[in-house]
Amino acid sequence: MQYFEYGETEIEYLSSRDVLLGKAIDRIGIIKRQIFPEPFEALIYSIIGQQISGKAAEKVWNKLVATVGGITPGILGTVDLKCIQACGMSKRKSEYIKGIAEAALSGEVDFKRLYSMSDTEIMDKLTRLRGVGVWTVEMLLIFSLCRPDVLSYNDFGIRKGIMRLHQLNELNRAQFEIYRKRYSPYGTTASLYLWEIAAGICQIEVSG
Repeated sequence: MQYFEYGETEIEYLSSRDVLLGKAIDRIGIIKRQIFPEPFEALIYSIIGQQISGKAAEKVWNKLVATVGGITPGILGTVDLKCIQACGMSKRKSEYIKGIAEAALSGEVDFKRLYSMSDTEIMDKLTRLRGVGVWTVEMLLIFSLCRPDVLSYNDFGIRKGIMRLHQLNELNRAQFEIYRKRYSPYGTTASLYLWEIAAGICQIEVSG
């Protein structure tokens, strides 16, 4: 199993930029978040995870793997749509997955080339696929390509983490950009901790 890698450089930088985040990092410690080294697999997992909890997504993923035998374009491109749907997904999500597999098989998307493309190029390429929005690509950038500076405004957990950490009642796009710039170029590491904060993993001290 592989995890997103970060270390003292990222921790020290973020702690210097946000004292409250630094305190939370000290309490939480090192976070091990699993990554999917294969971008195709990561994109399928992101589709599964749209609008459901992480635990629910993992359950559906495991059932899909067990049912079809693997997550590859060849398998998903040829398996029956109802078979995918029976693993716990809506017809629409199942169609998205089939479409992504077909795009890989046809050469419309060369998933191996993503490693050498910029975040912006990847976003432009993949959001042309049906069912693939900005959040879905941002999750792929984090959990497959391990890009270091992804802080997603489209992710409720990240916004909730910032709001909880800084005792905010609301967080609009302009306010979010202040934090994104503050945490850059290590936005992804900040994201890992903000998810933990949003989930209530540690008690937040707002004084001092």
